[in-house]
Amino acid sequence: MKRQATALALVLALGAQTAPAGPLPQADARFPPLEEASVALGQLLFFDPILSGSRTVSCATCHHPRFATSDGVALGLGDGGTGLGPDRSHDPANPPEQRIPRNSPALFNLGASEFTTFFHDGRLETDPTRPSGIRTPLGADMEAGFASALSAQAMFPVLSGDEMAGHYSENDVAQAVRQGLLTGPGGAWSILSDRIEAIPAYRAAFDAVIGSREIRFADIANAVADFVAFEWRADNSPFDAYLRDGTPLPAPAARGMALFYGAAGCSACHGGQFQTDHAFHAIAMPQIGPGKAARFERHSRDQGRIRVTGADADAYRFRTPSLRNVAHTAPYGHSGAYARLEDAVRHHLDPVAALGRYDTAQAVLPGPGFDSDFAVMRAPAERAAIAAANELAPVTLSDAEIADLLAFLDALSDPTSLAGRMGVPDAVPSGLPVAR
Repeated sequence: MKRQATALALVLALGAQTAPAGPLPQADARFPPLEEASVALGQLLFFDPILSGSRTVSCATCHHPRFATSDGVALGLGDGGTGLGPDRSHDPANPPEQRIPRNSPALFNLGASEFTTFFHDGRLETDPTRPSGIRTPLGADMEAGFASALSAQAMFPVLSGDEMAGHYSENDVAQAVRQGLLTGPGGAWSILSDRIEAIPAYRAAFDAVIGSREIRFADIANAVADFVAFEWRADNSPFDAYLRDGTPLPAPAARGMALFYGAAGCSACHGGQFQTDHAFHAIAMPQIGPGKAARFERHSRDQGRIRVTGADADAYRFRTPSLRNVAHTAPYGHSGAYARLEDAVRHHLDPVAALGRYDTAQAVLPGPGFDSDFAVMRAPAERAAIAAANELAPVTLSDAEIADLLAFLDALSDPTSLAGRMGVPDAVPSGLPVAR
């Protein structure tokens, strides 16, 4: 009642045009309880390069608090890169083979119970019908013991050569991946588990979480997931305060909220407390980088969800991202094509027209270029295919209304989550360098 009364007073003060035409979400997200010892262990593992094949890349390389749990670039450089964020470049002694194909997504609120689908194409999700409880690209080979889809998702990058495993055959993990030995004895996950088991400080920390049994890879993943869930819970923004008790938003943000849940139609896809319907949509986003292709394929396109389902209707559809802390998580889009939030918002107003006028100078790419960086954008037929799949109708907004929308999106920022609750550890048990 208090929230409704205060909201009414705000509408009367700012004018009837600020009243949202559609219903607002409830501040009712659920976060499962976490064990302190597991969270603390997960912090160390998240920042430790020991989980990469060549011991040079950690989870934090592409998901760093300095860059709002992403890496500040359109498409990152994993194994074979040096430096952090926009300053990351090729290692002259061991350059990367290609860019990471998709933009590094932010990690905010992934511990909330509603997040059950992961990756831009949703190829990993909760599935109670499977023995592991999770549907993944590994299918029947997926190991048991992962506490959630989040914990499973957190550990798939270690199997990717471009991300963490390393170039073909350059280390034991990369060799196992090349041979198709991912899970089970002798697999990549087992090799990494043995590394952690051999470090006394990690063994002691796991004793407090799992007891004295041997460390399995799922145990590592569960601890990392617990840290992510704790460190980057983001449900204390000005918008959350408005939902909970009617604390007024600044006038521009209030007008933007009315547009977001009204005439602009944003909430049709960006619904719920965290502004996502967890579904997949085709909105003619520009495609840069190597695309999502098998090693034997010679194209740079990324057709999104269709590679998971095989359904023609899913061509160029990608998962709706949450908008929490979105003012800080640039670049935007599945390939990070837009460096500025305003440009990403304007794209949504008329996706096909925006795709047609897209300027590749808008993309922030680290290090020297690759031939594949703008291959799709230089091919009229490829751009036409992306445009043809678009499902958003044009919307007309004034510059002032766009400014108000941006003000509302900024009101989704949670300073506590942006700062992080535990931060970057001073050191990790492996003794390897910590990315800062």
